[in-house]
Amino acid sequence: MNQPRTEGLYAPCQYTRKIFILNSKVPAFIRALSPSGALDIQEESWNAYPFCFTKYHNPYMKDSFELEVKTLHKPGIGDIHNVHGLSEEEYSKVTVDEINIWDAPDPADYNPAWDPRLVRSEKADRGPLKDANWKETTDPVMCVYKQVSVNFQWYNLQETAEKRIMKELRRLFFNFHRQVVCWQDDYHGMTIEDIREFEVKTKEELNQQFSSGVVKGMRVK
Repeated sequence: MNQPRTEGLYAPCQYTRKIFILNSKVPAFIRALSPSGALDIQEESWNAYPFCFTKYHNPYMKDSFELEVKTLHKPGIGDIHNVHGLSEEEYSKVTVDEINIWDAPDPADYNPAWDPRLVRSEKADRGPLKDANWKETTDPVMCVYKQVSVNFQWYNLQETAEKRIMKELRRLFFNFHRQVVCWQDDYHGMTIEDIREFEVKTKEELNQQFSSGVVKGMRVK
């Protein structure tokens, strides 16, 4: 589902709903141990740029699994304290983790086409990033602030599962934002109509890949 909303939560926004079937993304032993539907993740997202709220749940685990991501895009190098406006008590529980797209990824994830140190956008006249101090020497700069909360209540697996989920999310965010920077020529200058047309095309391609059994993207290690 992908539709504009003028009323309700975070309106006006673009609301999307997706189902991720993760059977092909996890090790074989996890697939063997998982009941039917346990590896299906439902995503709901309310995109009201510069703010976006996304939540994930699993029909099999119901209220025992909750994952929420609040995203805020702000100009600057990421030095805004408590950008999401949490209370002092809430913020005291926050672990701040800076993700720098200059850093080297896991060798298994590396692709030179996704390397901001190498790629230049001709349309945007930006890049490549020259050195590790690129944030101080590049203009303009935008920071994507993400507030992530996860709750996994399942027998004695809670702490282990939550740490693993956060680790894989960090890897996902890191790789994704490197790609966003390197793919600027694919979307720079698009109108909202162009974006909606692109989304329809992407959905059709994903459905075709799913039907043919083609597996792409990041796998859980």
